[in-house]
Amino acid sequence: MTASSLSTTLVVARGLFRTFTAGPQVVHALRDVDLTVSRGEFVAVVGRSGSGKTTLLNLLGGLDRPTAGSVRVEGKELTEASQAELIELRRSVIGFVFQSFGLLPLLSAHENVELSLRLLGVGPGRRARRTLEALELVGLGHRANHRPYELSGGEQQRVAIARALVKEPSLILADEPTGHLDSLTAREVFRTLQTIVKERRTTVIVTTHDRTLEGMANRVVELRDGTVVGERHTFREPAGL
Repeated sequence: MTASSLSTTLVVARGLFRTFTAGPQVVHALRDVDLTVSRGEFVAVVGRSGSGKTTLLNLLGGLDRPTAGSVRVEGKELTEASQAELIELRRSVIGFVFQSFGLLPLLSAHENVELSLRLLGVGPGRRARRTLEALELVGLGHRANHRPYELSGGEQQRVAIARALVKEPSLILADEPTGHLDSLTAREVFRTLQTIVKERRTTVIVTTHDRTLEGMANRVVELRDGTVVGERHTFREPAGL
């Protein structure tokens, strides 16, 4: 890989296989998957439940290791990385958003987002500034002092996105972030992800089984039975909808 390609390419996966054993049964979750994602790209990975979407995201985020194949993020080969190196990558390079919001119920939105920076040892002044910036970017600056139970489901998910964003990662991996939301709220969450891509040039890879949302990404990759069966570009501005 050349220096010029490293400047524009963030994620490169080649020949990914992931096999699980469940008693006597062997499950092939991924089969020979290739994926290249550029910086500042918004990619939707679509497919039915069990198609391998979550498995793929876990491999791209260093949460799991492939049975075969390679994964590079910012030029770092994850299959050869130590646990300490993977932890550091997830602390500084990759942000995660999951289907369950995972907010601490006794903390305000501001405190939930700020906690990530506390764990990184960021000083009070920078913590406050970056936390407010992240909340404002997802449209929740005015809800900063509200606790999760005072927020709607969509607002809670946007707090979770701000929590991932506040670390200023190069890559955000979002696994079915709209799975528990109604269709209107789901579109609002996807618009928030579009804004992050446009405003911060953060790369976003999101999984979804909702085909009505896939057109809001720059590129759609379709998985079926652990195999890539289709890929298309939407040719739309990330925040243009």
